[in-house]
Amino acid sequence: MARPRVRLVVTADDFGYCPRRDEGIVEAFLAGAVTSVSLLVNGAAAESAAELAGRYRIPTGLHANLSEGRPVGPACHGASTLLSPEGFFLGKMGFREAVAAGGVALPQVREELEAQLIRFRELLGGDPTHVDGHQHVHVLPGVCQVFAEALQANGVRFTRLPVERGVGGCAWLEAPARAFACAVERDARAAVGPFSRYGLRWTDAFVGLSTCGRHMSAHRVSGALARALEGIPTGRTLTAELMAHPGYPSVPPAGGCGEGPDAFSCSWERLHELRVLTAPTLRTRLAQEGVQLCTLHDLDSKSHGEGIPGEATLETFLEPSPPCP
Repeated sequence: MARPRVRLVVTADDFGYCPRRDEGIVEAFLAGAVTSVSLLVNGAAAESAAELAGRYRIPTGLHANLSEGRPVGPACHGASTLLSPEGFFLGKMGFREAVAAGGVALPQVREELEAQLIRFRELLGGDPTHVDGHQHVHVLPGVCQVFAEALQANGVRFTRLPVERGVGGCAWLEAPARAFACAVERDARAAVGPFSRYGLRWTDAFVGLSTCGRHMSAHRVSGALARALEGIPTGRTLTAELMAHPGYPSVPPAGGCGEGPDAFSCSWERLHELRVLTAPTLRTRLAQEGVQLCTLHDLDSKSHGEGIPGEATLETFLEPSPPCP
């Protein structure tokens, strides 16, 4: 059966993490393989990344960061539940554990989000096209409510809902990566309520949890989109987001968010994503399957029913996924 038409936003995360990463992201944007970026305002290269975004007119959102490096807000001036004794965020899993244990003060989360939005405007001279979460912190229980409130108060409409259908059945993912992806998806489903109540919007479908780093290929990106759209009638135009992490590998000590670059950023996996995204194979395949790359601005310029996320599609896309093994 033919697939519905798809308008796909390709977002490169971690813009501003390091100059070599940013070089690759800009290369992908100029090649037409990336249509949007998410900026880490506490990244080591945030200022130069902002300059690149302005020079090349790259649609730029905020990659809200509560888990890696140093804060930009009031938390950096005193004791905070968001920080270790050394003054750094608690880490990808450390922050999650602290939230689950009730050890994170949500007003401090709101303060840091507000500070990062202010810093974004200082760097870019305008509002973000969207706000999502570094390491998906924005969909965590409790945090998602504060996140939605802050975005509504600051006039931000678009976010990311990282619900990837079928990710629990992706056997190529190592067990820890698959477990993390399933946890992110569960949290994202629970975040729909707060996000909806505060008027946030997101694409109809999302892919990227199963195609990160070494796992990205044209075949797997296509397959993830096919799973996301399974059962959707033809003749409709739907929206989707592909999360990507392209770039040239970081070379320590340059990069990071105050603690130096992590192992993933220093690895060949970022370069692998860059090559997959910019090679003709993926874009040819997507075009053959009726997928048109676009920006969030393109989606927002459409009237309701022509490709903007809406409640009419929520039940279809948020039906229960198979349990993770």
